[in-house]
Amino acid sequence: MLIIIKDQLFNFSVFPNYEASIRFLADNLADKEEWDFSDVLVKNNSILKNYLEFTFRKLRQERKIGYTADNKFACFNTGLVTENLEDIFAFFEIYKNPRPGFTTPYCFKAFLKKSENLLLRHFSHNLPDIADFFEKPELLIFNPKSDLIPDIDHIIRDNIARFPTHLQKADDSELRRQLMGSIDEIKKKVRTNYKIAVPQYYDGKIQLLLPLYFTSGSSNPDVALVVHKLNDKTYTARTCLTLKMADNNARLIVKPQSNWLKP
Repeated sequence: MLIIIKDQLFNFSVFPNYEASIRFLADNLADKEEWDFSDVLVKNNSILKNYLEFTFRKLRQERKIGYTADNKFACFNTGLVTENLEDIFAFFEIYKNPRPGFTTPYCFKAFLKKSENLLLRHFSHNLPDIADFFEKPELLIFNPKSDLIPDIDHIIRDNIARFPTHLQKADDSELRRQLMGSIDEIKKKVRTNYKIAVPQYYDGKIQLLLPLYFTSGSSNPDVALVVHKLNDKTYTARTCLTLKMADNNARLIVKPQSNWLKP
């Protein structure tokens, strides 16, 4: 089960109609994309909720939350756009009637396009910028001239529950053989198509995700290998993720374009 993280954003602001606001952003305002995993029975935009929380955290680190001079209003750039590529902002007003002991300073008012009068009335000269995940663009693309050296024992020991059921029951030698074969195969593929490697943002770092295929005849990967750049000549891999986890982390940077990573 994917846990929705919303601590920092909810400590910053009250959301009187949270679910309705999220649905409006997903269905009516933002450029269309899939914000739910394919196996959910009830749509709840869980990917979008996590995206907003972690985007807010990054913006706070970068001091990109916008405030009016009197601090009565605040906003941040969500990093999302409308279908006409207009930036979308989250807009807040100071919380006027807090309950005793309630320390949340702001109340969420609306998601607004950059051209909205309400937003421009207060922030026309100081609209905040998007979060910056691209300080080192070279980290976003796999370098085919570099070695990829996985820690096979560590991957198996710490991630067995993320593997397909038939491999969870396999003995160590079979599991190791399957894992090494899948990694060797994807190492060759990514050297001919760099788009296979999808960047993700996790724990303040840029990493790359590579699909691993264990199930014979399946066009869908079973897990995503997390690849970390040590230096100009070497990548290492010490863990893997379920596809849900991978998609959630990758969406923090950009809408993934690789066809193997989808909710």
